[in-house]
Amino acid sequence: MASDSSFDIVSEIDRQEADNALNQASKEIQQRYDFRGTETSVAWSGEQILIVSNTEDRATAALDVLQSKMIKRGISLKSLDSGEPFESGKQVKIVTSLKEGIAQDIAKKIGKIIRDEGPKGVKSQIQGEEVRVSSKSRDDLQEIIALLKGKDLDVDLQFTNYR
Repeated sequence: MASDSSFDIVSEIDRQEADNALNQASKEIQQRYDFRGTETSVAWSGEQILIVSNTEDRATAALDVLQSKMIKRGISLKSLDSGEPFESGKQVKIVTSLKEGIAQDIAKKIGKIIRDEGPKGVKSQIQGEEVRVSSKSRDDLQEIIALLKGKDLDVDLQFTNYR
């Protein structure tokens, strides 16, 4: 009797890659001519990234630099949650947080997609911030992965523990 094959759908960020991207962005901002004299910086503030500058334009340009470094490091922009620029004294700040885990409503949406559009006999189960998908056929699981990659969900998905 063949046992069920399964995989997990997760949304995780490689913290080391995020740190490397932040360090590269910070270095580029220090070296670029258009940032000279603007006191612009990009740094960790606890679990969030804080962008500080003396003008709103330079702060949003620094956010663009950070986003381009994140993309080069393989981190999806769906994992970044950037707030609006706000003034704090003489400085303009942007707070950006990294999103990890799949929210309940998105997990339910994934389960609905699997039930409605996926092959019959595929089961999905929400387990905290991840979704476990199982089936007797590995081909069905491959089909589910292709199906979910084709959907435009608000979260960056990875497929792990494929067995």
